[in-house]
Amino acid sequence: MSPRCSLYHSMHHVGGARRRLASCRSQSSCFAYSARPSPIVLKTDSAVDPSEPKNFDSSSSASRSGPYSATCHPSGTTGVLGASSTSSLRFLEKLVCWSTRNGEEAPPFVICNDPLVKKELLSSGNNLASDCGIAIGKLREKRLFLEQSGACCIVMPCQFLHAWHDEISQGCSVPFLHVGDCVVKELKAANLKPVEYGSNVRVGILSTDNTLAMNCYLNKLENQGFEVLCPDKASMEHTVLPSVDAFRKGDMEGARNLLRVSLQVLLVRAVNTIILASDDLVGILPDDDPLLKKCIDPLDALVSEAIICTRTS
Repeated sequence: MSPRCSLYHSMHHVGGARRRLASCRSQSSCFAYSARPSPIVLKTDSAVDPSEPKNFDSSSSASRSGPYSATCHPSGTTGVLGASSTSSLRFLEKLVCWSTRNGEEAPPFVICNDPLVKKELLSSGNNLASDCGIAIGKLREKRLFLEQSGACCIVMPCQFLHAWHDEISQGCSVPFLHVGDCVVKELKAANLKPVEYGSNVRVGILSTDNTLAMNCYLNKLENQGFEVLCPDKASMEHTVLPSVDAFRKGDMEGARNLLRVSLQVLLVRAVNTIILASDDLVGILPDDDPLLKKCIDPLDALVSEAIICTRTS
């Protein structure tokens, strides 16, 4: 499906992005931002067969031609491939806020967000192969769109999508950041010391789906010498998942209490820090909750790496 709408807007309007996104009625939305406004209205009419698992690269005719080209954007543009309006907006808010702390301009960005793709992947029942082919093809199409827009790097704020990062990024001509790599990089830079003498540094992973969390983080963490701990089946069934369910029903007190129990269960096992490896878990606890000091929001690491990419491109 070709993106249906594209807009330029000032960084002063990022706080209102939630209203603009909600007002866009198309199934697939694209937005462009630059601190240096351009009169160009961005459109794309090119199509990629979403069911075709092709290798897309910068030398292909689809990348070189078409109405949507890299000349539309200045250098240092971040391409945002989203499947959740909430996580995409959180990423953009952090990107603009953090990049302008020292008076610098926020990097321009292009966002392509399609929540229907996430629903298609969810319906596949965690199958990381054949059943996801059409949805992955659609994400490759949107990734190619971002490459053609002039993005110097591409990010996926929705952690769920990173279970298929390798498939979506196949043949990408620009850096396609993986949230797991970004988190591991920050953990290594923190030079953590083991909580218990004689053990490795332990990292907890809290997710609503341990299978997908493992696919995103486990191997990357273990390859760097970290010991990884996850909730057992009983904790998942009695605290983690009920916490998210309570949050969705508006029971904030119940959701927070259950999430605190989930975190404490991992902390008593001497983990140094806990990765909140699900977008559903971020935002349940209040910002001043002391337990958050022991947690990592992976989006923070993704934003930091994206800023580095845009400023070194």
